[in-house]
Formats: sequence, C-alpha cells, structure tokens
Amino acid sequence: MGDNRMKTSRREFVRAAGSAVAAFTIVPRHVLGRGQRPPSEKLNVACIGISGRGGASLNGVRKENIVALCDVDTRRAGEVFGKHPRAKAYRDYRKLLDEMDNQIDAVTVATPDHTHAVIAMDAIKRGKHVYCEKPLAHSIYEVRELRKAARAHNVVTQLGNQGHSYDTIRTFCEWIWDGAIGNVTEVHAACGSAYSTIDQLPRLKEKHDVPEGLDWDLWLGPAQHRPYHPLYLPGSWRRWMAFGCGVIGDWVCHVVDPVFWALDLGAPKTVQAQAKNYDPKAHGETFPRGTRVTYEFAAKGRRGPVKLVWFDGEETIPRPDDLEPGRKVPTTGAIVIGDKGKITYGSHGASGVRIFPEAKMKAYPQPARKLPRVPGHFEDWLRAVKTNGEAGSNFDYGGPLTEIALLGMIGIKHLGQKLEWDGANMRFTNCDEANQCLNPPYREGWTL
Repeated sequence: MGDNRMKTSRREFVRAAGSAVAAFTIVPRHVLGRGQRPPSEKLNVACIGISGRGGASLNGVRKENIVALCDVDTRRAGEVFGKHPRAKAYRDYRKLLDEMDNQIDAVTVATPDHTHAVIAMDAIKRGKHVYCEKPLAHSIYEVRELRKAARAHNVVTQLGNQGHSYDTIRTFCEWIWDGAIGNVTEVHAACGSAYSTIDQLPRLKEKHDVPEGLDWDLWLGPAQHRPYHPLYLPGSWRRWMAFGCGVIGDWVCHVVDPVFWALDLGAPKTVQAQAKNYDPKAHGETFPRGTRVTYEFAAKGRRGPVKLVWFDGEETIPRPDDLEPGRKVPTTGAIVIGDKGKITYGSHGASGVRIFPEAKMKAYPQPARKLPRVPGHFEDWLRAVKTNGEAGSNFDYGGPLTEIALLGMIGIKHLGQKLEWDGANMRFTNCDEANQCLNPPYREGWTL
C-alpha cells in the first residue's frame, strides 16, 4: 500500500503480544488478583452441547477439569456421557448452572445457533467465562447484548472460529499491512456448500412423534413453537431459518475472518443479496440453493472503501484473468484484490495463503513478523481465562464478524434490495421491515 499501507493497531499489537507472553509465563497463585489463577492450575469447565460439533469443544478443553456435561438429546450424547463418568450429566443447561454455579469457572456452548445467546448470557451473568461456537448468535440484538454483558461481568470470551488462531491468518495480515498487494479494493469470499431444503418444504406437513431421548421443548428453546420433524435434526438445523444461519452464518466467521482483521472492516454501510429461484415468502423457512451477497464498507483510517462479495452454493467466485492455468478458484476461501496484486487463500485462518501469479509470490520479500503466534484456539482462551487476559476472537471481535453473516441473512429475506445499515445505531435507514429482523421475539417463557 506504499505510504498508505495499513498498520496494526496498538490495541491489536498489545493484545497479541500479551497473548504470547502469557502463554509462556507461570505465575504463582499468591501474586494473582481475584479471579486469576496460574496457567498450570486446571479450570472447572461445563460443556453444554456435547454431540456433533460439541464433541470438538469438549476435546478442546479435555486437559481441564470437566465437571459437568449437558445435552438435550441423549440418543446422540449418551455415549459421551458414558465416557466422562466423573462429570455430572444434565439435560437442561439451566439446572446445570443453578446447581453447579459455585463449582464452575468456564462454559463451552456448542448447541444450535438459535440457543447460543440464551445459554451464553445465562453463564455470563453468573460470571462464567464462555467459549461459544460460531456464529455467536442468531440475531444482531443478541450479539450486541452478549458483548455488553461480557464487558459488564468482566468475563473472558472466545468465538469458535478456530482459524483465528492459525499462523496463516497472521501471515496474511502482515502481508496486507506490508502493502504486498497495495490498496485492497475488493474481496470475493465463498463457501461451496448449499444448505437449502426448498424441495422438502411440503414434508413439514407430516406428523412425527418426538423420539425417546430427545427433549423437543428444550431443543426449541427460545424459538417459536412448532411440531417436531426429523428434517430439523440432528445436524440439519443449519438449513432452517428458525434455527440456523445457513451457509453464510456457518462460514463467514471462517472465510471472512482474515480480511475482517487485516482491513479492520467493521460494519458495512450497505448489504444486498441476490439468489435465483428463491421467493422469501414461499421459501422463507429455508435458504436459497445459492446466494450472492454484496457488502460495501466505507473508507476507514488509511484504507479506502472495500467491496466484499459473498458467494455460496450455486454461486461461485469468478475466475481472475491472472490466475495461473491449472490453479483452481477456491471453492471455500477468498480472493483479495489490491491495486498492485492479488492474494488467494482457503478456509479457516487463510489456509494456503499465497500471492498470485506465482512469479509475484516468489519475488515478494517476506516482512518481519508483527503478530505473535498462539498455540491454539482453545489454548488461547484458556490462557486468557487463567491470566485475566483477552482471547484473540473475543466477543468484541467475533460479535461484529458474526453481524456480517446475520446482515446477509436479513438481505436474503429482502432479495434485491440494497439495505442501508447504520451499525452504530443498529438500524436500517431505508427499510423498516428489515428492522423487524434485528430482534425477533422469543416464545413465551424465554428471555435473554
């Protein structure tokens, strides 16, 4: 970027440097303040949601004291309960937190998207540190409230976008800040998956009994009541608007993370979604077979305006003219376009990051490292908990990143309309109907 190259902010540098120091420092307990403990001492952790992706969260904290496990579906979680006989088993997270409040330091949340916020908020209000799978929440209001609560209760948080702790995302940031491809003007990001069930919508009229071992009411949580259907779970809930956030919610926090960090994107000023053969009124229970969502970010600091285009499913990144023959456009990943070159990377922390064409990559002198590396995503969070530090993808970082995905979801509900977003005041300035999507009502008996 020449004289206008972006610089890592002091806050980012201090935070990253603190992470590296803390990772290698063992502090005696007697010199630590209240709520701190030496990194060598184990935490008491409760894991809420332990099947599917929850198994990875459980594995991520396995070296700590796993004191409680919770899952509403014993059909899938029964085996996991059995492998941890010393951990108290629960079906209802509220009962777990009530009964074990004083015995828990931290909580992992790996449930369907629509229940992230209520569980994480309950834990935060009790002063528990929280690791929550992405996306952070199911609505922008939930994201904002979780961020405020985490700050108010002084807890350490981490969003489950694991690539944020990879070395490659730091390499990417350092290249961008060094001006490797000049001023970045456009980003094409994508995931090739398609989470559409349009062809199965007629099946929702079927009647099914709730299977033994599943507490359907608890699984629904704050979502509006509807009859049980095997199309919703296990695993397939991401395909349904009421419970998941589609491909865009599942993958933005991985694929967009590198540019969000390197370019300090913040909130977009506009969002516009496009999709073929999709009617939000007729098909609104589910997602399109492919979407293309365009975001416009205003100039900020030393960088100019940036256009980010998200592609998923049947919509794919257009092939750049200067991509070498035989090289594939990333199915899941991004192409970052600057006025002096281009970078491509895959999913999760800018994996496989490289400048192209290859001749430019070979000619580029690698800059000195500015960002300390971390040993892993769970390790980063656990270290921060024990040292009263900050995790790299805490809710003040992961929340705004999640909002990009959630704005895309709202765009899908208002296809073709360019929505003007006032992030500071959490409102669309040109569409009252879209504002109704910012804080959908919970069903009776549930609150945040």
